[in-house]
Amino acid sequence: MNVLGFDYGSGAIGVALGNRLTRGARPLQVLRNGEGGPDWPACDALVAAWQPDTLVVGLPLTLTGDEQTASRGARAFAAALAERYGLPVALADERSSSKEAARRFATRRAAGLARRKHAAAIDAVAAEVITESWLASLA
Repeated sequence: MNVLGFDYGSGAIGVALGNRLTRGARPLQVLRNGEGGPDWPACDALVAAWQPDTLVVGLPLTLTGDEQTASRGARAFAAALAERYGLPVALADERSSSKEAARRFATRRAAGLARRKHAAAIDAVAAEVITESWLASLA
């Protein structure tokens, strides 16, 4: 029933929790990523806490739908997740997720639900967008 969605980036990975019944998602946190790879202990803790049945990774594509350099990193991360957790991993088109995440963050700030200091969590909001988009595609 739970789905963890990831917005993979070379420096940070946004994580969101999705629910198949409600088809909604919410941002959880941002994991560090770098030369040593993702923060696997933090990722392990999220998988253990939320017990997802599926993992969703945003696939960065160009506006015309072609893969780009960042697509290889996202695919490698998706493969590592599948191997590490033995769960199904879906790739989801993440075109326009950053723009939508910025819009949502601005709306939440205007409503007093987020502050400028929370801007580092925008990657988790992007994961929320990716996860909701993937859940909507299941209909």
